[in-house]
Amino acid sequence: MQLARLLFSQGFGARRECEGLCASGAVSIAGQVVDNPFEEVDPAGLVFRVNGMDWPFREHALVLLNKPAGVECSRSPKHHAGVLALLPAPLRRRGVQPVGRLDADTTGLLLLTDDGALIHRLTSPKHHVPKVYEVTTKHPVEQTLVDRLLAGVMLDDEPLIVRATGAEITGTHTLRLVLTEGKYHQVKRMVAAASNRVEGLHRSAFGSLQLPADLAPGHWRWLDPSEL
Repeated sequence: MQLARLLFSQGFGARRECEGLCASGAVSIAGQVVDNPFEEVDPAGLVFRVNGMDWPFREHALVLLNKPAGVECSRSPKHHAGVLALLPAPLRRRGVQPVGRLDADTTGLLLLTDDGALIHRLTSPKHHVPKVYEVTTKHPVEQTLVDRLLAGVMLDDEPLIVRATGAEITGTHTLRLVLTEGKYHQVKRMVAAASNRVEGLHRSAFGSLQLPADLAPGHWRWLDPSEL
């Protein structure tokens, strides 16, 4: 693949812009500047550098973000900053979008990708991908709350009972909740239907992925599809 074409596929601008990046000496591979935009390179396993930053070639971008509070999971945010603003320009140009959404005041693990098929596979209810939430409540957590969430509660505008896949008490005012659906404000609505109120919400896991302890809020890292 020609180098300029590769840069274009990775979100570094229009074809002419990518040719200009190469010609200006901004691109290097294995420590060597490559200023010929038409240089043929093998993209498999390639890590290249643009303006001092290393980039791995990815046919589809897939990243894990530790979402902070006060950020909207929307391409057109209305009341807060958008989550895409936390990502570098090449990822935004590639059209990555959140895999499902977290409320503006919810923190934790968020996946973003430009792979539409992967988004469908991870968000479709029929695939039962579990999401783990750490919930802080207004009132003390008692076993009756856990029992009601596991047995199922009725939500407004939902024709069927909605159940948690897992629920356990983790503190006087905290519990861990596991869901395989992604309904609107689901955790908050379920806890409210079970006679309590969510005061804080954090997603700690998505499928087999755990939020890395060393990934600070607002920071992101690449994921390999095999990690899913």
